[in-house]
Amino acid sequence: MDTEFKDRFSMGDYLRFIIPSIIGILLFMFPFKHEGETTIAVALFASLLSDLIKDQIPLIVTIIISITAIGSIIYKVFKPSFIKDNKTLKGIFDVNMFWLITRIVGMAFAIIVFFNVGPKWITSEDIGGLILYDLLITLFTIFLFAGFLLPFLTDFGLLEFVGTLVTKFMRPVFLLPGRSSIDCIASWVGDGTIGVTLTNKQYEEGYYTQREASVVATTFSAVSITFSLVVLSQVGLGHLFGHYYLTVIIIGIVAGIIVPRIPPLSRKPDSYYGGAQKKSTEEIPEGYTSVSWGTNLALIKARDSGDVKQFIKNGMATVLDMWLGVMPVIMAFGTLALIIAEATPIFQWLGMPFIPLLKLFRIPYAVEASQTMIIGFADMFLPSVIGSNIPSDLTRFVIAGVSVSQLIYLSEVGAVILGSKIPVSLGEMFIIFIERTLIALPIMAIAGHILF
Repeated sequence: MDTEFKDRFSMGDYLRFIIPSIIGILLFMFPFKHEGETTIAVALFASLLSDLIKDQIPLIVTIIISITAIGSIIYKVFKPSFIKDNKTLKGIFDVNMFWLITRIVGMAFAIIVFFNVGPKWITSEDIGGLILYDLLITLFTIFLFAGFLLPFLTDFGLLEFVGTLVTKFMRPVFLLPGRSSIDCIASWVGDGTIGVTLTNKQYEEGYYTQREASVVATTFSAVSITFSLVVLSQVGLGHLFGHYYLTVIIIGIVAGIIVPRIPPLSRKPDSYYGGAQKKSTEEIPEGYTSVSWGTNLALIKARDSGDVKQFIKNGMATVLDMWLGVMPVIMAFGTLALIIAEATPIFQWLGMPFIPLLKLFRIPYAVEASQTMIIGFADMFLPSVIGSNIPSDLTRFVIAGVSVSQLIYLSEVGAVILGSKIPVSLGEMFIIFIERTLIALPIMAIAGHILF
């Protein structure tokens, strides 16, 4: 069998698998220091471009969001053939009434903030301004580079090779196929939005079921190492990063084992997007080892991958899908979430049930800390901002760890999920957010008591 395996592929097939895969790893999964900060190549490219055209991006984003809303209205009313007969455009503009309203709201917010013509509780730099002039500036360039460069990870056999090697671990522990390990690593060392983008692409192409895509997006699209350090530094405990991040990793593993096994994720069907299931590659045929079978699958994938023209075409389609499909949702839901967080006491009320829990775990300033437990659903940075004034090191340590471990926040990852094809509703995301909070809190409290 091994002789047949070796004879079937040329040196060119091996190079077609190895070289793009190494490029993908270096772009998305290889952290390095740049000007004193840990980053990855894709995030650095995005940052350099956003610095270069920072003043123009808000206008570009406002135009893109407006095109999405207006295009959706035109398609809903007139069904023009140039959209109807184009698979990519139809996929972007053909939405139901809920998403049409969401896009119109996103357009309204973007125009109000960009022209600074509305009430302060929308245009404020801590609300609408934060979304348009901070978050979307970053995501605009991340979506551009991630959309074009993700094929290095997905199209040349790396997922097939790694997936075969780690399936025996990922399937029983996390109920996921082995290829999802790449999504997880790309998120942990890079950025959660990159993880969601990769997961959505894999789901649309039939590699993940509804349940698997939902689990990966809500459980493993983690906060990057860099941002975790930013959060800890915000609460004045940057010198404890080693202990802190080790605890966050433990929480991630424990939550990754528990959350997929309970509702709502456990109730997601194992059906595929549009019925486009890819043939399972997890079963290793007789006569193959996991390494030789993984290599076999990788070489087949690499050999069958498209030419440069197809590579560029697929990249453009992915970028358009993220720009036109996701950014309006982020503008709408991110702004609404921050309005609620900043202008109403709703998140404080929702946090009150955590007061007895915090007291049970002997966390000082339980009342003040309770306000941070739910507000992270609006934006992950808000808990550390609110908690930074609490006098207790232990309390600030717990707040920083829990906020990073909650993962789902509407100003970024949550809105990206809502704007993608991944089948997780707003209500389901809130339930998963609460589940992760309840898992993270006791583990973080134990680690805090050991330290302090």
